[in-house]
Amino acid sequence: MPKAIRIYQTGAPDVMRWEDVEVPTPEAGQVLVRHTAIGVNFVDIYDRTGLYPAPLPSGLGREAAGVVDAVGKKVRGLKVGDRVAYTFPSPGAYAEMRVVPVDRLVKLPPSISDGQAAGMLLRGLTAWFLVRRTYALKRGDTVLLHAAAGGVGLLVSQWARHLGARVIGVVSTPEKARLARSHGCSQVLLTSDDWVRQVRKLTKGEGVNVVYDSVGKDTFLSSLDSLKPLGMMVTFGNASGPVPPIAPLELSRRGSLFLTRPTLFHYVAKREALESAARELFQVVRRRVVKIRIGQSYPLRDAATAHADLEARRTTGSTILLP
Repeated sequence: MPKAIRIYQTGAPDVMRWEDVEVPTPEAGQVLVRHTAIGVNFVDIYDRTGLYPAPLPSGLGREAAGVVDAVGKKVRGLKVGDRVAYTFPSPGAYAEMRVVPVDRLVKLPPSISDGQAAGMLLRGLTAWFLVRRTYALKRGDTVLLHAAAGGVGLLVSQWARHLGARVIGVVSTPEKARLARSHGCSQVLLTSDDWVRQVRKLTKGEGVNVVYDSVGKDTFLSSLDSLKPLGMMVTFGNASGPVPPIAPLELSRRGSLFLTRPTLFHYVAKREALESAARELFQVVRRRVVKIRIGQSYPLRDAATAHADLEARRTTGSTILLP
């Protein structure tokens, strides 16, 4: 019988259970995928801790790659044996097998490995909407990027550099600073520094065009103070906790700033949008404009260890689980 990670209560990593599960036969418009690699993301921690509430018991995980094992009726364009990947808003990817709606699957080109796909689809599409849609970067823009050595950060910095932007990264350790520099950051600052003052100095007092901030509560107000007038604050994660409420007047006081809190699944809700975004992502990876770095992998049954390492910021790049 196939196995999966399940949770019956929210909390620390030890709430995860490794157990047998029933896998249903795919219905019309569904595909059964046998997973070969599974992505680990901060959103999985939010699901596990209850920051993003979901009915219990529940699975975990929003992305995976694998092979089509069976198809339901009215499935077009995929057959048994095809290599596919997906990112899906409902958790449940921490499993050996899973039924997925066909309209959420993308077919993998030969140039993309299963491990790469599992380690990049959610992060890569997130990087795509950040730099190509939420704030469409152009040559000469200056970016402040938090968690620049993380899974999304490494992709954003490479893509931003390719688009002609200057990237100022913020990381927690000198080791991560070296990694961020090698992936596109022009300058890298440490979280222990007075990085707001340094950003102002690096931009000759002007501030940056856009901040991409996945840290949340601990960096939010300082990030606003790093923007130039009419700049955009993009808060897209809560690694340090959710951002507290803010009065709109604070944006006016700091220079008529723009503030947005986007999420990927609104950008790829339509099938054609998902396919277009995936094509663009695969293209920049194939051309090695963006290199996918799998920093660490764990057996699927050891998902709790992967979560503990991610929360403690002991990871770099992408993290995957192997069934």
